[in-house]
Parts: sequence; C-alpha cells; structure tokens
Amino acid sequence: MTRLKTDLLVIGAGSGGLSLAAGAVQMGASVILLEGHKMGGDCLNFGCVPSKALIASGKTAYAQSHAAQYGIANQSPEVDYAAAKDHVADVIAQIEPVDSQERFEGLGVRVIREYGEFISPTEVRAGDHIITARRVVIATGSSPFVPPIPGLDTVPYETNETLFDLRERPDHLLVVGGGPIGMEMAQAHRRLGCAVTVIEGAKVLGNDDPEMAAVVIDQFRAEGIQIEEGAMAAEIRGQTGAIEIHAKDGRVFKGSHLLMAVGRKSNTDRLNLDAAGIETTKRGIKVDASMRTTNRRVYAIGDVAGGLQFTHVAGYHAGLIIRQALLGLPAKNRTDHIPWATYTDPELAQVGLTEAQARQEHGGNLEVVRFHYNHNDRAIAERKTAGLIKVMVVRGRPVGVSIAGAQAGELINLWALVLANGLKMKHVANMVAPYPTLGEINKRAAGAYFSPRLFDSAGVKRIVGFVQRWLP
Repeated sequence: MTRLKTDLLVIGAGSGGLSLAAGAVQMGASVILLEGHKMGGDCLNFGCVPSKALIASGKTAYAQSHAAQYGIANQSPEVDYAAAKDHVADVIAQIEPVDSQERFEGLGVRVIREYGEFISPTEVRAGDHIITARRVVIATGSSPFVPPIPGLDTVPYETNETLFDLRERPDHLLVVGGGPIGMEMAQAHRRLGCAVTVIEGAKVLGNDDPEMAAVVIDQFRAEGIQIEEGAMAAEIRGQTGAIEIHAKDGRVFKGSHLLMAVGRKSNTDRLNLDAAGIETTKRGIKVDASMRTTNRRVYAIGDVAGGLQFTHVAGYHAGLIIRQALLGLPAKNRTDHIPWATYTDPELAQVGLTEAQARQEHGGNLEVVRFHYNHNDRAIAERKTAGLIKVMVVRGRPVGVSIAGAQAGELINLWALVLANGLKMKHVANMVAPYPTLGEINKRAAGAYFSPRLFDSAGVKRIVGFVQRWLP
C-alpha cells in the first residue's frame, strides 16, 4: 500500500467534485481526486447533457411537423433514433475533455481512478493507496432509485443510466414517474415517434406550482402523451416488446419498453461511512449549514448531501467549501436563491417560494403578480404564447418566482440574481429590456406590480392634477 498526504481529498469527479478540485488546486492547495467510474459523473454521462441533447432532437422533429403556422408546409419527420443517439454521444464527447483526467492532471490534481472507502476517521483507501487529508469532501452524487415493485426484477427496464445507450426506438415507452426526468424523456420520445404513457403514483410535476404544471400537462396531452395520475404500480410483468404495469386500482398499462424514473438515491454504499463516524439520514449524508458532516474533517456536497439535487447546486456547494477549507472563512448553505428548471416544452422554472409556500409563510402580506406570455410581442411573433410568470412579493421584495413557458429556464436567471442579492421589484422595473424579447416578460411582471399603485391611485391623480395646473 502507498500512503499519501494531501490538503484536500475529493471523493467523486462529478460536477461538484470537479469544480472543487479545479478551484482548490489553482488556489495553491494540494488535491487528490478519486473517481471509480466516469469522469464528469452523472450530469455529463447520464443526466443533464445527454437529456438536453435528446430533447434537442425531439424539438427538431416536432418543428418539422408543426411548421404550417409559420407559412411552411408541415413535413412528417423521418426519425433515425440511432442517429439521434449518435448526436447525444457526440455532444458528450465534445464536453468530455473539460472534465477529463488529463485536464485535471494538467492543472496539478492527482487523479486516482478508484472508489474511495473510509478505513478510519482520518484515512481513506482507494485501490492500493491509503490517503490522509487535512480535509475530505464527499461528492459521490446520486443514482436512480428503483423501487421494489413485485415482478420488476424479472422485467427489462431502462433508467437514465442506460436509456442513452438504447439504439432501437421503442414502439410504446412506459414511463414510471412523473417528475422532471420522466417528463423530459416522455416528451422527447413522443416527438421522436414513440407512443408514450406516463404513470405517476401521485401528481405529475408534483413539486411544481400546480398552475404552472398545468401549462406543461396541457401541451403533453395535446401531443398525444397519455398521462395517468394516482396510478401506483402494484406489479410489473413481461419482456421487451410486451410489458404490462398493473396499478393498485386495477388499471393496466401496456407498452414495449419501460423507463423507471421515480427518483434518486444518494451514493453512499461504497464509502464505509461508519468507519469515519459519519451519520446519514433517509435522504443522504447528514450535514450542517456549512456542509460539514458529523466528522469535523469531512464535508459532503451535491446530491449525496441529500438536499436539492441539481448540478448547479453541487457547484455552489463547491464554492462554500473553498471559502471554508482553503481560506478559513465562514460560509453557510442557503437555498432561497437557488433556481431550477425542467426542460420540457414549455419549460418550467422556479426560484424561491411557490405561491402556496409564500402564502403559508407570509399570509396577508403576500401579493402575487402575474403576466402572461400572450401579451408579449416576441412570444406572439414566434407563436410561443402558452405560459405565464408569477411573482410572489412581500413589501416590495420578491420572495419567489414561478415561470411556465418558452425559455423559462433562461428567464429565471434574472430573478435568481434578484433573490440572491435582496433586490426589490423597483430594481427590475428600472431595467430597460431590448424590444422585442421574451426577457420583457420579467420587466412587465414588475410593471404589473406597480401599475395599480400608479394608475389606480387617487392620490397619484391628485398630485398629477396639481402639477399640471402649475407646470409652465
């Protein structure tokens, strides 16, 4: 065994681990990075990147068959499903060098391609290395959760870790799970020519504002996607080409392929956390507000820490650790300014509190302002008028924003900036947006907040009348 010492040991080369390792080594720390599987983690190889690439293929096919509204003849797209997967693989390949072992070794990081396992509170074994570090950061991410549904162990199924390797287009894809992953892949496959049924035990897009989710659900149904809610799977039978899902209420759903997309579980099994005195919860590793575990030398970031499971959150956590472990400065995790988006068409985006959460927390102090896409000239020009923005405001300050519509994931960026810096509606109203852009929707939402204060105010009218009488 080879013994190594380092300032910082990072376990896991996903988005959080890579961000941390790159930042730390360039700031002068010695860094060892462990990765037993693929550099880039879930996001690059099985998640964000391949899913958005496949969604782009689906959008292109959909545009061909819905061009008449722009004065161009509709064409039935000729979909080559395997070629679409080649497109996905090519996108991954273009991004891979940024996350590669070679790049990080070039930065000065020692990369060891082994899984890490604690053998004591201060030591981690990785292959034939035993590593001692001043600080250890666990960034092992998450993987698909597959529930113990009777019969599932005998039926072939896909998860996000296998779906992008599938080369033969499913005739009828059964998607178990109506969250972001399930819904994104359901729409992409429908647009690539598959029949699709989404089977959800509760409500699809159940973590989103219902008013916003309805915009997406309406579009899904218009595209011919079958959505079955309140359908808890009781048993799954069959083989590829003939799969049946039997719900507890007696409904039976038949299809050719099965995608399990019911959630994620933190990757902790290989870590031997007990040896390090690190406690876990049902969601992941137990951490405090500083992302520190019950072992004072060890932090956990990203999905494995059991909080919001988004790539950008892992990157944010990496910044918190750099501040603490490298600079010795205090830093605490917060979530009120964290945005997220679901890349369906229309998109869904959220930052801060939903309307229901804001009403519960702020009661009568809450004002909700809305602005609909069908009043935005750019949306009208591009025939993207389905959707709206909803801003939750307390005493002039936004506490949450929900958007459903075209490019919602882009529009939410402004509000993430506003919430992160404690800005007010007046700051958004003061912004000048270029015309015509979808970005004007944000400014018009601020205008909807101030309009009644300006145009429905008797006091304002009296002041204007007085000024007009005396103004030369």
